[in-house]
Amino acid sequence: MSTGDLLNIHPSELKFPFEEKKQSTCCMQLMNKTDQYVAFKVKTTNPKKYCVRPNAGIVMPGSTCNVTVTMQAQKEAPPDMQCKDKFLLQSVVAPSGTAAKDVTSEMFNKEEGKVVEEFKLRVVYISTKPPSPVPEGSEEGSSPRASALENGSINAPMFDSVSRSLDDPKEKSSETWSVISNLTDEKASAIQQNQRLRQELELLRKEISRSSAGGVSFVFVVLIGLIGVLAGYMVKK
Repeated sequence: MSTGDLLNIHPSELKFPFEEKKQSTCCMQLMNKTDQYVAFKVKTTNPKKYCVRPNAGIVMPGSTCNVTVTMQAQKEAPPDMQCKDKFLLQSVVAPSGTAAKDVTSEMFNKEEGKVVEEFKLRVVYISTKPPSPVPEGSEEGSSPRASALENGSINAPMFDSVSRSLDDPKEKSSETWSVISNLTDEKASAIQQNQRLRQELELLRKEISRSSAGGVSFVFVVLIGLIGVLAGYMVKK
């Protein structure tokens, strides 16, 4: 919004939706800030290109006035959608009771003791063309890894790292089951050997008890000791 002592002007620049070979319209609102009659006049640097309605008039005290600016159809868009056209809005205090038909160009002549407010408004083009589509292969949400694989550009270290991360759990699981199986077999074998040694020890004890009258030979004592040691070792294992 542009503001002065007499009028508030909204908007502060004229924005036209631009489409080739079609007219475009922009609206401007003038609000009288005073308790006096205010006369206004709109000029442009390119009068053949624009139609202003009304291009001159009166804004009553404390009221508003709407001005419609129409841009004629253009054959082609300017470079970079930049426009050099400008508008000039002049305003001046008018005698009470002045009508729109009474507004003349002489009222806006700059004379000593008379204040003529001037506002410059530039023209802005707004493109109505839809944004260009996203190139194939760069859609949002696509996987970088998938794109790299499709293009054949994924490097070997990255591929090996991904492969190891996928395969390691399986390898660890296989090794664990293998160790458990070996330990189970060794435990079963140790239990069987321990049972055999206990049976042999029991037989030796019976023979010793039978020959207790004649005394125990040194060989039997040694054998009993060895069997006891082996049995203890197997139980610990």
